[in-house]
Amino acid sequence: MRKSAGCGSGGRRRRAARLGDTAIAAVTAVALGSGVWLLGGGTRPDTPPQPAAAEGRPDPAGARAGAPALPPSPPLRIRIPAIRVNAPLIGLALTRSGSLDAPPAKEKNLAGWYEAGTTPGETGTAIVAGHVDNTEGPAVFYDLGALKRGARIEVDRRDGTVAVFTVDAVEVYSARAFPDDKVYGAAPRPELRVITCGGGYSRTTGYQGNVVVFAHLTGSR
Repeated sequence: MRKSAGCGSGGRRRRAARLGDTAIAAVTAVALGSGVWLLGGGTRPDTPPQPAAAEGRPDPAGARAGAPALPPSPPLRIRIPAIRVNAPLIGLALTRSGSLDAPPAKEKNLAGWYEAGTTPGETGTAIVAGHVDNTEGPAVFYDLGALKRGARIEVDRRDGTVAVFTVDAVEVYSARAFPDDKVYGAAPRPELRVITCGGGYSRTTGYQGNVVVFAHLTGSR
């Protein structure tokens, strides 16, 4: 059985993109799903759900009002009730090649955040990434592509606060046309990106791109 090449959380263009306040190379893809279980039939032979065109990013001028930014505090857990996600978060760094690392694939219900960048809730773009599947089957963000605009994302933080985000858009991009600046670029308000594999699955080349959720802070408690 041939192992999939996986997918990336950024395009394969040979240039640097901005990830929060840190430059991240987009040359090396981050494996966020293997698809191996699909080749063997799996318990769910269908591929992960993909975003509908209607869930695409709206005009920024029509974006919902946001909540005041929170002070920096590392995140501990992410919850997305609409797709039954309730997962701990670990810190992710950059690999030697300059791309974002990935959480351990063997931990199905685990996601990670870029710990050298913006913390979820403070001003800027916070990045969360997780696997769509592993060799055993669906993983933490398998259903991310089914999320709808207006859905709620909650992030528990170390300081005891909960940052509440509202989804603005859910989009899918091919690995070759990944919009680094749009996804990773700095933001003037507290924003969140949640990323996993997507874009369809090929038995020869693996997942073809990424599903990306765009959200912004709308409350806290």
